Amino acid sequence: MSTSTPVVRPSKPRVETVHYLYLVPALVLFLGFIVAPAVLGVVLSFSDYAGFGDWSFIGVANYLGIFSDPAILESYAFTIGFALVSVVVAQTLALTLALGLVSRIHWMTALRTIFVLPMVISGIVIAYVFNFLFSNSVPQLAQAVGFGPLQESVLANPDLAWVAVVVVSVWQTVPGAMLVYIAGLLSIPGELREASAIDGASAWTTFRHITLPLVAGYVVINAILGVKGYLNAYDVIVGLTGGGPGTATRSVAMTIFSGFTGGDYAYQMANAAIFFVLTVLIALLQLLVTRGRNLGLR
Repeated sequence: MSTSTPVVRPSKPRVETVHYLYLVPALVLFLGFIVAPAVLGVVLSFSDYAGFGDWSFIGVANYLGIFSDPAILESYAFTIGFALVSVVVAQTLALTLALGLVSRIHWMTALRTIFVLPMVISGIVIAYVFNFLFSNSVPQLAQAVGFGPLQESVLANPDLAWVAVVVVSVWQTVPGAMLVYIAGLLSIPGELREASAIDGASAWTTFRHITLPLVAGYVVINAILGVKGYLNAYDVIVGLTGGGPGTATRSVAMTIFSGFTGGDYAYQMANAAIFFVLTVLIALLQLLVTRGRNLGLR
């Protein structure tokens, strides 16, 4: 007669009550300063609230108005285009720099420190410095060498001002992405590169078939964070162009903020709600495109 051995299931570790108490301050702050204002803003987006005085509900009129407002549609076109161009340029530069900084080169530690400096400087300070460069130094240098296209400030050109915004934004955000790529590259076993070299693979072949697939997960992380950051661009644009010339570089964030002080509170809250949904959808689309692929070492 055989006796079956009872299956002993591991019990879940007990969490002390005091650990939950540590969450209370952060939870209260999150609910009070993030969730509650967001919910109130969504509620007011269905009203005619101007930011002061009395108000009443008007249904979805604000939302319908946004889809036919040329100024808002123009700001969305600029913001999305700017974000897409910036994230491609920034990720390409960041990965290139990371590949160089993990190689056996002289002054590697010093170079890493220098390249990280833009990340620790305030965006508004960076914008004002580049504003001076684009408005004064670059035109003077272009005049000295006889280079016509830059003899006038690109910030005053409606067709080129967005290029300056991309340059400054990329200059500021490349260091953060570069650090992520360095971490990813350092996690790749050296034996893989050695085996590739023994097999006679070129540097490009090694990068394409070994390095890039193994850092693909880091590319996804940087792309998602990059798009989110560029979509919310505000301080760099304010300090660099102020949204000009005219409204050529006016971002969605600038448009929303202007309504809070210009009597269009409810209207711009509806704009903010749409912008939030769009940002979430873009992030989900990025995750959907990369889901199921080999995004790193298994």
